[in-house]
Amino acid sequence: MISKAIRLARVGSGSELAAALLVAVGFPCIMLAAIIPNLWFFAAATATTYLADRYLHHCGSYLINRLAAVRAGLSIRFLVRQLLLILLLSRMGYGEQTLFYVTVACLLAFYGLQAPQSAMVTLIRLRRKLPVVTRNIDLGSVRIGDAPPQGLMNRPAEKMLHLDVFSMVGVLVAVETGENAIAYAGLGLTLGLAVGYLAALLPYVRPSRLVPPETKVLKAVGDWLAEYRPTVMLYFSGSKDSAYQVNMWLETMAQLGGRPLIFLRERNIVPQLATTSVPVLCVPGGVHLMNLDLSSVRVAFYAANVGKNIHLLRVPTMKHVFIGHGDSDKLASVNPYSKVYDEVWTAGRAGRDRYALADVGVRDEDIVEVGRPQLATIQPWSGAPKNPIPTVLYAPTWEGWDDNPGNTSLLLAGENIVKRLLDSEKPIRLLYKPHPFTGTRSAKAKAVHLRITAMIEQAAAQRATDPRWAKESAALQGEQAEARAESARIEARLAELSSGGRTARDEAELSRDSLADPAREAETARLKDEWNAASWRAQGWWEHRVITGSEMRLYDCFNESDAMVSDISSVVSDFIASGKPYAVTDSAALGEEEFCRQNTAVRAAVILSNSATELDALLDAVTDPGADTLAQARRELKQYLLGPDEPTSLMQFDAAVKALAAKSEARNVGVAKSLGEPVGG
Repeated sequence: MISKAIRLARVGSGSELAAALLVAVGFPCIMLAAIIPNLWFFAAATATTYLADRYLHHCGSYLINRLAAVRAGLSIRFLVRQLLLILLLSRMGYGEQTLFYVTVACLLAFYGLQAPQSAMVTLIRLRRKLPVVTRNIDLGSVRIGDAPPQGLMNRPAEKMLHLDVFSMVGVLVAVETGENAIAYAGLGLTLGLAVGYLAALLPYVRPSRLVPPETKVLKAVGDWLAEYRPTVMLYFSGSKDSAYQVNMWLETMAQLGGRPLIFLRERNIVPQLATTSVPVLCVPGGVHLMNLDLSSVRVAFYAANVGKNIHLLRVPTMKHVFIGHGDSDKLASVNPYSKVYDEVWTAGRAGRDRYALADVGVRDEDIVEVGRPQLATIQPWSGAPKNPIPTVLYAPTWEGWDDNPGNTSLLLAGENIVKRLLDSEKPIRLLYKPHPFTGTRSAKAKAVHLRITAMIEQAAAQRATDPRWAKESAALQGEQAEARAESARIEARLAELSSGGRTARDEAELSRDSLADPAREAETARLKDEWNAASWRAQGWWEHRVITGSEMRLYDCFNESDAMVSDISSVVSDFIASGKPYAVTDSAALGEEEFCRQNTAVRAAVILSNSATELDALLDAVTDPGADTLAQARRELKQYLLGPDEPTSLMQFDAAVKALAAKSEARNVGVAKSLGEPVGG
């Protein structure tokens, strides 16, 4: 019943639901206490609503937005409490006394101070919002003042409104004790702090603390482009949850020849971007993009098929290439939209054949096989488990945009897979890493994910107290404590590096100060590798683990595991680079023959039904080389899907960039000659 109520209320936990109920019940109780009147009942109910309200805001509850939509927003709730305090004073016989009038006057004055505070905060935010967001780009010609402290700008409405607590407490204590001076002190403190808040904001509304006009900022960006003259760019548009799609290409872009540029379209992706020394330019406005001079760019890469791509595709002086964000047998890998690009780059021959079979208008001569540069960090399989018991990674993809049962194993097979792995006769260690989009569209998928997470956490807790693992746990306690301490040290250093020693900064100040620092980037990359290694050491090789978020990288999970269970997605194609056994779930129940016919990447996999009864074959392949009947098939499939090992994928990719850039340059020269225009750099 409680879990159903949580789902209906769209809250994240039982405590969040309880807080919402306390807010809903608390306000009628305050009104009742004021009418009766009962001072202690009033005080208790008021304190309850303050605390519950604060908790809902702290956890970012969905209900907060719903309250605002039904005219019960934050300001209204505080105002109602103050009005009920006035009612309480009236009902307790203070209606004709000085305390009553002073309280009314002070609360009205406090309400009046909220308008200029809100106006100043809004003005600062609007006037400090640049038309672009940058990283590693020198905007020195644009004078951008220091940002206000986060203490002033973070949740300003809440901070201002909560100043009425001093008035509320002062008046209630005065009523109880008869000492009116206490009420006046509380009311005065509320007004004094409110005026102080305004005074603290005032310096930041001066023109010198705001950013210059839009035209000046765009001119500075144009001047930088004219000086830097980027030659190759990665263009990306998407939600903040899709930032992984651009992050996977950052290292490749940094290693390319020429002058690379990362070009983004949404502000909320910039904070999610991994560390890079490549210049990053985020231009949310389509008109601003169209007015930028990108004539030096010869090759533009696209990691996703989205509507905003058209804003750059209209530029004829560059060649446009779809590189995607993974290579798989999903329909998205043969999207008909892909024919708008000059070329489509795939990892290996499989991608070329996929387009030929789909017949969506992408010509064979426009497809280039370049490998997958990102896979260089994946370690090849040694042929045996790296620990005394094998580690199996379950990495299902998300539910997709429709309810096709073949989208993900999570809905029909996920719990069966996890149960069979946890209850395996031969003990294994289970790592569960779901897709970042899991549960974003389907409530059923989210519910299954939560149940699987609970199952694994319960199994991990049971294993922690199991005598079979006590000896190993005791032997590794010192090493694990040392690893945890190292992780904490690295996290502190990474935070210091990412903030540049400062934490109170906004988007404009970050654009001003975030200049390329190769030494800092190298240290950050090294520390992230060390953090990953320390995080694995901090847990025993027998401990089950749920891995979410971006900190623990997918390819590190590949290297830590001995086998994988997944779905039709690029995760499978990437895992094949390791040479390790893997299983793929036929969630749509196509049958093994048809499933393999439709999906190239599963032709060297153990095919699972939704019951997951075939998992024993996967575990046997991991522990017994003689039982691994698909080893040769995996080697052949690896080359077909990902291309040859030599030359390296990065070399293939860079050579393809240079070849296409030459075509772009030749096209531009030809057009200039035909128009009788001068030809030159």
